[in-house]
Amino acid sequence: MGASAGSEGAVGSDAIVFEDVRVFDGVGEGLSEPREVCVEGRKIVARVSATEPLRIAGGGRVLMPGLTDAHVHLFAAASSMQGLLFGGDGVGYYSALAEAGRMLMRGFTTVRDMAGDVSALRQVLDAGAFPGPRIYPSQAALSQTAGHGDFSGAHDDATVFCGRPSRAEGIGFMRVADGRDRVLAAVREQLKRGATQIKVMAGGGVTSYYDPLDVVQFTEDELRAAVEAAADWGTYVAAHVYNDTGIRRAVAAGIKSIEHGHLAGSRETVELLAEHDVWLSTQPFVESDDARYDPAALAKHKQVCEGVARTFEWARASGTKLAFGTDLLLDPQTAARQGEMFTRLSGHFGFTPVEALRMATSGNAELFRLSGERDPYKEARLGVIEPGAWADLLIVEGDPTRDLAMFATPETGLAVIVKDGRIYKNTLTGAS
Repeated sequence: MGASAGSEGAVGSDAIVFEDVRVFDGVGEGLSEPREVCVEGRKIVARVSATEPLRIAGGGRVLMPGLTDAHVHLFAAASSMQGLLFGGDGVGYYSALAEAGRMLMRGFTTVRDMAGDVSALRQVLDAGAFPGPRIYPSQAALSQTAGHGDFSGAHDDATVFCGRPSRAEGIGFMRVADGRDRVLAAVREQLKRGATQIKVMAGGGVTSYYDPLDVVQFTEDELRAAVEAAADWGTYVAAHVYNDTGIRRAVAAGIKSIEHGHLAGSRETVELLAEHDVWLSTQPFVESDDARYDPAALAKHKQVCEGVARTFEWARASGTKLAFGTDLLLDPQTAARQGEMFTRLSGHFGFTPVEALRMATSGNAELFRLSGERDPYKEARLGVIEPGAWADLLIVEGDPTRDLAMFATPETGLAVIVKDGRIYKNTLTGAS
């Protein structure tokens, strides 16, 4: 059956056959010999049943799974702090919708959102109403008073003392909760609003005002409360934390994913993650990623960047499960660096291109599956090319198993982008 026009420029077809493509399947060491890959409906199939599928001639190019990003902030990636704090209530939502389309055009077909009110966005994207990736939403991230997610004024009363919630809480970006009972309620609130996993702030951060990077946040009992409430819903908790003490406390509390970890104090701490089957979802930061002019934030960002290479080295040596993410937010000028950040894994930080590709396809997908029954995409596999998997596919210009450069320039580097069986970009001649 021929292609038909879909929403926002997407092209839908009952069946697609990609001809003459070399396949990186998301798990193997290299590329297949030239072959066909078939899509029917929303999934990859062994062969199509349609008599007249849409045929796309790959011309020997590489077909691979769509990229994934384990740490995005759709709600804040394309907005500034001033825009979110002082703009209208719709600024974050409309910016997130626009950024979702741009992420898809960069080749990212699935993302895990680690703070922001994006559950409704996930629903409209999954329905095909607009272009964008699949989303695993965390909804509002949980912070203690004076923690990484507390954006109230220094002299505002804490919410536990009946103080008014900050703008960040009002727009569903953060939730401040102190003590076991409030943490339990905050976790349940995010699950009610569609969270597939929970995010807590377990240590100081770069963009927040009051907390140096060495500060440890939430007691172990508070963290355990979050883990217990999430486990009751069949899912897990991820923790923002850079410093050594905070990492160890989070692991002891049952956290399953450490977000960042760049200031781990020793190889033994990173080995602890491997021993307890805890993921390290970290980012290949460099100093130029932060263009903000706040001297305090820049100093903290520089400190984080100094730990990136060491953290990667310790994680690889210990066999810790690594996830790739970008964590670009609050600076619209840097949001487009997502693909370029991915290319840094190879060369700059010592991974081979194949190792990086696995991390950003089948590897991240393994982390996403920890959402269990809360996983909206559990019906099929993500991040792989195999019959029965979701049809999220890229055809790239060049051989990504040798060089990842095409992902830094997706406008020319990506020839075809398919998500959920729908074609969102196709520049190839010979398509029929």
